[in-house]
Amino acid sequence: MRLLAFALFGLSLFLAPGQGAGAETWPARPVTMIVPFPAGGPADIAARAVANALGEAFGKQFVVDNRAGAGGNIGGAAVAKAAPDGYTIMFTTPAPAAVNKLIYKNMSYDPARDLEPVVLVAKSPLIVTARLDFPASTLAELIAYAKQNPGKVNVGHPGIGTLGHITAELIEQFAGVKMTNVPYRGTTPLTTDLLAGQIDVAMDFMPTYVPLVEDNKIRGLAVTTAQRTTQLPKVPTVQEAGYKGFEATAWYAIVAPTGTPKDIVAKMNGAVNAFLKSDKGKAFLEQNTMQGAGGSPEDLKTFIAGELKKLAPVIEAAKISM
Repeated sequence: MRLLAFALFGLSLFLAPGQGAGAETWPARPVTMIVPFPAGGPADIAARAVANALGEAFGKQFVVDNRAGAGGNIGGAAVAKAAPDGYTIMFTTPAPAAVNKLIYKNMSYDPARDLEPVVLVAKSPLIVTARLDFPASTLAELIAYAKQNPGKVNVGHPGIGTLGHITAELIEQFAGVKMTNVPYRGTTPLTTDLLAGQIDVAMDFMPTYVPLVEDNKIRGLAVTTAQRTTQLPKVPTVQEAGYKGFEATAWYAIVAPTGTPKDIVAKMNGAVNAFLKSDKGKAFLEQNTMQGAGGSPEDLKTFIAGELKKLAPVIEAAKISM
């Protein structure tokens, strides 16, 4: 009996480290990646590419779960309130991870308090476009026309509080003009009315508009990044129109519930950075008009703080609220 007791004790010592290591291994099961917008949009497309890359890196499925509504706040709240165990993360745009706190008076979570930065995935320019028969072929001509006709230029964007809306307000403030903002429920109805000539100008994420500009169905006036894009190299930047320092970009990032173990955050961060540097990742970014970012979780935290500092006075001056 004494020998048996010693044997069982030794067996328990042998098994204990293995059990502990097994409990700490992540991911041991599928990970849910919440996308706070409908399927098929730019955020969803990028999320699925990154989820696939993470699945390949870790050997476990990363399941994309679209939870749209309230400008991204429904999905954001689901992640903010989830267990911080690495099995619920969010692939996000600026709205639910940062900007909505400047717009919505009542939010069930605080992005700065409840969400843990993981990695900045990519940036994407916005584009200023116009109907073909609009009497302006450049951004400078648009601004001049708007100054001569205050309030008469209709600018469409994909919804109140969206980055398209904020960019329109930012351009108006830089240029000292007043145009009429026309909110739509997404990009599809916006482009439909632009093509039909129901609105004069649109400001929105770039991917949908690239083929329309290339096919000469609409006119590209400017992109909002500091440099021209490879997809539309003939379309100048807003800065080239004379507005030095102007830059407005869409961005995509991964965040997790606050309290998610640092080692799990580091693993995801490393895998995403590796994907962005790979040939497969670079090809995806190029195809979808995105610029790879990457960096550390701290880099993302600093970036978000800078975006909030830049956009807060624009939102306040334009009185954008929900």
